[in-house]
Amino acid sequence: MNHSFVICIKNDEFPVSLEKRKLYQVILDVEAEIHNQYRIIDESGEDYLYPREYFVEADLSDSTEQAVIEAA
Repeated sequence: MNHSFVICIKNDEFPVSLEKRKLYQVILDVEAEIHNQYRIIDESGEDYLYPREYFVEADLSDSTEQAVIEAA
């Protein structure tokens, strides 16, 4: 699959925009990756850049990933 998911583990500077322990889908952004950031759709419903250190990668099975995508 071509999707990437991360779990928020830190939200010190963005407590309204990010929820700890929540799963977020990463939007491919090569420029963001160069700057050690992820582009995600946050709690506002818009996509923004956040430091990679605020997340850990979520290794989802294909069936779980598909279920998450379909639930969106």
